[in-house]
Amino acid sequence: MTDIIGYILIIIGILFDIFGCIGLVRFPDVYNRLQASTKCVTLGTILLLVGVAIESGSGPTSAKAIICAVFILITSPTAAHAIAKGAYASGVKLWQNSVIDKYGQEKENQDSRLKTQDCPERRVTSDERREMGV
Repeated sequence: MTDIIGYILIIIGILFDIFGCIGLVRFPDVYNRLQASTKCVTLGTILLLVGVAIESGSGPTSAKAIICAVFILITSPTAAHAIAKGAYASGVKLWQNSVIDKYGQEKENQDSRLKTQDCPERRVTSDERREMGV
């Protein structure tokens, strides 16, 4: 029974990896490609490794597969976030049909708050500075 579950998880993991690769090729811009590849490939690789762990029993191969799965679960989304933030900071534009740019809106709000601080007509109190995180 565990063999069947292990093989099913491995097959589902491989399918998710394939879907992530297709999304990587088909989506229009860096941000959509990162989203597709990170979510699908992370889930697919973790399912594949869990299937290997179940299939191999409770030996050292199983432990290594679980450790690798945890490592991928932590590092893959973090790396994708860093790449996306770097792409945005370097001026890579969103796809023309993108609906919303939350990061850009948050950055504009932060910039407008900082301009309010520098305004000579109004003094910013220490409480307001603490609220703004400055």
